[in-house]
Amino acid sequence: MARGWESKSVEEQQSEAVSPADKSRRQFTPDELAKRREQEGIFLTRKRILQQMETVQHPQHRKMLEMALSELDAKLAKLG
Repeated sequence: MARGWESKSVEEQQSEAVSPADKSRRQFTPDELAKRREQEGIFLTRKRILQQMETVQHPQHRKMLEMALSELDAKLAKLG
């Protein structure tokens, strides 16, 4: 029976420790969340393109990747 009381106390302590952090966390609007998701997607695509540029050998393919990279950079600049 003592174990049950101990675990209950630990559980309460853990929930109290977590709740102040939750209150201080900033809430984002749906628009802000959408913007962040779009930025993350662009960053991932940009990373993939940079990886491809390290191994590409054909000049036309490299040019295509460079153009895609510049478009992604323009989108990032537009998003802020």
